[in-house]
Amino acid sequence: MKKIILLGAPGAGKGSQAAKISEKYNIPHISTGDIFRKNIKEQTPLGNLAKSYIDKGQLVPDDVVIGLVESRLKESDCANGYILDGFPRTIPQAEALDKVADVNVVINLDVPFDIITERLTGRRVCICGATYHVSSHPGDTCDRCGKKLIVRDDDKPETVKERLQVYLRQTEPLIDYYRNKGLVRDVKGRDTVEQTFADVVEVLDKI
Repeated sequence: MKKIILLGAPGAGKGSQAAKISEKYNIPHISTGDIFRKNIKEQTPLGNLAKSYIDKGQLVPDDVVIGLVESRLKESDCANGYILDGFPRTIPQAEALDKVADVNVVINLDVPFDIITERLTGRRVCICGATYHVSSHPGDTCDRCGKKLIVRDDDKPETVKERLQVYLRQTEPLIDYYRNKGLVRDVKGRDTVEQTFADVVEVLDKI
């Protein structure tokens, strides 16, 4: 049974790796964003409570987030394991998670900040959903629909810098927290998603 936490800075490739892990090992990819959306749509008590904070532009308190995660982990598709992506984000969240979940491995995607910055600031998106990178698509129009490509606000250099600083302050300490528990396995971010995934599989197959 694989109960996995996926750690890494914004732009490290957590989403891509989580999707491939989920498919290979037939376990659900769980993100707090998905949990929020599902509970808000279904108007569960915790979902309504979370929405009351989100609507005010406030962070959802840890106890509400933990309640939503705990409820999700009790669903039947988690019986054989799961991947937590984007949670926990802080030490208090990790301590609370310890009380409701028995994680057995933490994959830390280790990608240098200069590479992450190049990845994110070079990303261009289209309103049709297509995504490109200036290194492989130097033009400013979408191949799919011909519309003009844009830079998302959270991919602008000043925003990327702030996102990485927030990660250093709030989330990076989790690596030491879980390393002290003997759970962390470091995986270097390689040139391609497939190369990185091969290293992830090598780690997970030993669990």
